[in-house]
Amino acid sequence: MTRPLLVIDGDSFAHRAFHALPKSIRRQDGGGGGAIVGFANLLIRLFEVEQPRAVLVGWDTLDAPTYRQQLFPPYQGGRDFDPELIDQLTILPDFVAACGYVIAKAPGYEADDFLAAAVASERRRHGTALVASGDRDAFQLASASTTILHPVKAGEMARIGPNEVRERYAVEPGQIPDFIALRGDPSDKLPGARGVGPKRAAALLHQFGTLEQVIAAGNFIEQADELKLYKKLATMDATAPLPVIRDESPRWDQAASLAHEWKLNRLALRLEQLAASASIRAGPSD
Repeated sequence: MTRPLLVIDGDSFAHRAFHALPKSIRRQDGGGGGAIVGFANLLIRLFEVEQPRAVLVGWDTLDAPTYRQQLFPPYQGGRDFDPELIDQLTILPDFVAACGYVIAKAPGYEADDFLAAAVASERRRHGTALVASGDRDAFQLASASTTILHPVKAGEMARIGPNEVRERYAVEPGQIPDFIALRGDPSDKLPGARGVGPKRAAALLHQFGTLEQVIAAGNFIEQADELKLYKKLATMDATAPLPVIRDESPRWDQAASLAHEWKLNRLALRLEQLAASASIRAGPSD
């Protein structure tokens, strides 16, 4: 059986780890370590459970505006990140690279875009993908070959495919950007169509198929340009630039060395144990 490509929204899970773990976890330089430890535990758990052929982690670029913010300045406005979280987000890609995993990050793009690009790349090679994200926008990627891993509680992940998207929202995965444009998304500061909630948005898409067809039928004429923009903002960009993705086993020993350097000793010990177990399974080299 072909192993899947695992694609992870780095920022989504780093944020969750930062807020879940004690702030008393510190690195050697005094900086925070909770987001790093929590994110590392996620990487380990996902690898052990899913056994992917390779792992790609997508990241936002926080010090440069995205094309979405340039198109719609209120997009994701008002978010205020703790300096300790920003500090850990800056160095977490180094840890991911030490694990032997692929990093996708570029000015102007969000982590979401790299998820879409990686899924499209894997589809072209007739493979399967697992997309780990806490953002429901990722449900638009669900298909026969792509399953979304969505956190629900205490490390548990719901597996979301096309059927689960239909059950939750009464729309097809590919209609999620249309659905968001009509319903709105407060977390991203997208207002949506006036007077439209999730039920009416789903009903309109069931009747007309797409936002453009909803508008062509004479609905929301005064908001047409705004709604089309919201759909563009809600659509993950599958043309985002990707690094080469090759089959790769984790390099837990390198990750352990970096954890030791940061004086995250419990994490380093766990990574050393993983490296030792992997070496035993691999057997003696020629």
